[in-house]
Amino acid sequence: MGKLFRALLFGLIGAGIVHIAVVLLVPFYSDRNAWSRISAYGDDWQFHSVTRDRAPGTVPLAFDPLFQAAACRFDIEDLPAHITGVGTTPYWSISVYNRQGENIYSINDRTAIADQLDLVIATPLQMIELNKTKPAAAENSVLIEADMDEGFVVIRSFVPDESWKEEVGSFLQSASCTPLL
Repeated sequence: MGKLFRALLFGLIGAGIVHIAVVLLVPFYSDRNAWSRISAYGDDWQFHSVTRDRAPGTVPLAFDPLFQAAACRFDIEDLPAHITGVGTTPYWSISVYNRQGENIYSINDRTAIADQLDLVIATPLQMIELNKTKPAAAENSVLIEADMDEGFVVIRSFVPDESWKEEVGSFLQSASCTPLL
């Protein structure tokens, strides 16, 4: 009986130490999310190349070496975001995330209209206005309604071999992330 009591006591003490350590480490890790990492790349409304380089004190990104990626932060509080890209690649995909890093929407070249990268991300109220009077710039866009003010998109493109590297790079360079006027 004494051994059982001692084992339970040590287990409870160990669990208490683990819980205290986790609570104390939350502030340390809370600012190391996708939003802050993408913020470090540069300004809003611009695509920035996502690198695999490891910043000091961070975990390296787990990217497939056969993919190149670019990310853009946006704020759709006032105007919807218009994401476009021109070029031919073997495969591309784009994901829309909210500020917390939760995936809101994903699409790839196989499911996009005419294999073209052309999205509009809008709040519910902006979507009502877009459906009433769709601007010419968004005529063939995939419309995404997102109940958020800030977010980011990540474009990933497949690079099967070195011969595609330049073309995929051009595609990612051509990507634009602008407010829809």
